[in-house]
Amino acid sequence: MLQFYDENIPCLAACPVHTNAGAYVAAIADGDDLTAYLTARLPNPFASACGRVCAAPCEDACRRGEIDSPIAIRALKRFVTEKYGVEAGAGEAWRQVAAPTGPDRPESIGVIGGGPAGMACAHDLRRHGYRITVYEATSQLGGMMKLGIPEYRLDRDLLEAELQAIVDLGVDVHLNTKLGEDVSFAELMARHDALFIAIGATLGRGLDIEGHESDGVLKAIEFLINANQGYEVEVGDRVIVIGGGDVAMDAARTALRRADYEAATMTDAEIEAEGRAGMTEALDAARTATRAGAAQVTVISLESAEEMPASPFELQEAAEEEIEFINRRGPARILAENGKVVGLETIGVTSVFDADGRFAPTFDPDDLEVYEADTVILAIGQAVDVEAIGPHGPAISPRNTIMVGDQLGTSLDMVWAGGDAAFGPRTLIQAIADGRRAAGEIHEKFTGERAADAKGELVELQQFHRLTDTYDREDRQEVPTLPTERRVGLAEVEMGFTEKQARCEAARCLRCFANISLDVNKCVLCALCADVCPLDLISLVPSEEAGGPVGSTTLLLDERACIRCGLCIERCPPDALSMSVWTGVGVPKIGALV
Repeated sequence: MLQFYDENIPCLAACPVHTNAGAYVAAIADGDDLTAYLTARLPNPFASACGRVCAAPCEDACRRGEIDSPIAIRALKRFVTEKYGVEAGAGEAWRQVAAPTGPDRPESIGVIGGGPAGMACAHDLRRHGYRITVYEATSQLGGMMKLGIPEYRLDRDLLEAELQAIVDLGVDVHLNTKLGEDVSFAELMARHDALFIAIGATLGRGLDIEGHESDGVLKAIEFLINANQGYEVEVGDRVIVIGGGDVAMDAARTALRRADYEAATMTDAEIEAEGRAGMTEALDAARTATRAGAAQVTVISLESAEEMPASPFELQEAAEEEIEFINRRGPARILAENGKVVGLETIGVTSVFDADGRFAPTFDPDDLEVYEADTVILAIGQAVDVEAIGPHGPAISPRNTIMVGDQLGTSLDMVWAGGDAAFGPRTLIQAIADGRRAAGEIHEKFTGERAADAKGELVELQQFHRLTDTYDREDRQEVPTLPTERRVGLAEVEMGFTEKQARCEAARCLRCFANISLDVNKCVLCALCADVCPLDLISLVPSEEAGGPVGSTTLLLDERACIRCGLCIERCPPDALSMSVWTGVGVPKIGALV
């Protein structure tokens, strides 16, 4: 029964790491930005990165969306991390919730993969005092945060600072150490007391159609990795991206910026040889050529515009950058001359999903159309390189991922797996959650200790009135972005809220962590609460309609649209109604913030 109070905070329940978004949004509205930052950072070692690129499931679940538009939770997180996070450049507020909690322990844990899942696991285990070694296949930490997320979405200096903060806790890092080549799984098993496997889904999926081996056919994830590592990737002037997800949007928008990526790879010596002024002029010319349409980027997807799985924000940003979308068409064959891509023949799609909602596209063989292209980028899925684990590793699932149980344990004792390695491509916040969860399981295995769920209680609030406020009628603040004509170079496109914008947006929060409680012993069923509710959300019905006994009456409140105005409490003659905060799992005692 008490679990209801946790689930009744939809943003908290939707967040894989259980961030108490309502609490930090309320703190921003009340001007307590440090408390807001600490609340956001407590469960998330990558709070600053998530403030820019999180998939924001909290916003999808936000109850304010039932009224008009959800709270811009991600942008509000960015607002407080810019003040107190690693990017702030002053102080180390994050240490208040990230410093090791006790003395060093003797056990050694190996973490295979330096991406979000691996580094989140390393962060939590180091806080418990374990000796942590991270093995990263590439020359830099970050995994798909750095290799897959384009720089115009996530600033590299910020990401470096967030990774370094974890390393500074005392984490040992071995770079350029690829599993299966530089070190074997058996060696790591012998070297450490426990292992966490967090290798990323760095292999792109191909298409077995005519022309798929032609020069100019690229896999999206490999294209992004090469671009983000600074390798020159020649794509020509006409680029087609096949796919409808966020990776397809990243690939399309990166292809549009190819001149900037290429310029960014020049060495200091080359820049000096060209001369700074000459380089600036050349770069400006390249950017102007790109914006003038020398690079034509087209996204072709099986899905209709409404069915595309990419986030609406990414679709909107790609459209504003004049990327063309062609929907309900699939690839039939890749056209080539002398082994080089010259176009894509597509086939019409009649449906994408079957009657049960499963992915099962059907095509019209008579509906064929050709599009010219210099490069075709396939953004149709990613895979994990499980072969790198070798014959002594844990069991592999039919999906070619590491098979794990409910607690992320594998078929081998003292070996856990998470993130892409266990589930295939994950969102950033899901990967972080897997790393933190695995750390908790490993700690429990060694000590028998588990972070006990806090025994919650309902704390009645004395100050909750918002009767003179217009919070329920304010429109969502649009998250600022660079104007299209200024989107040159690799600068971040999404910008942060100003202080005024942040306060206005945060004030829209309905504060769902506050619950309207009824003392049934006081209620006289006068229905005055129903009479005064501005949204008609309270009703009195025969109990049998709500699953109760026959012959009595039940008072119902529609939580989905309640704006917590408190009018019902004010109107109740016997004081049977009150406003309370639940201080249970994941919810700090935040009465002072309300």
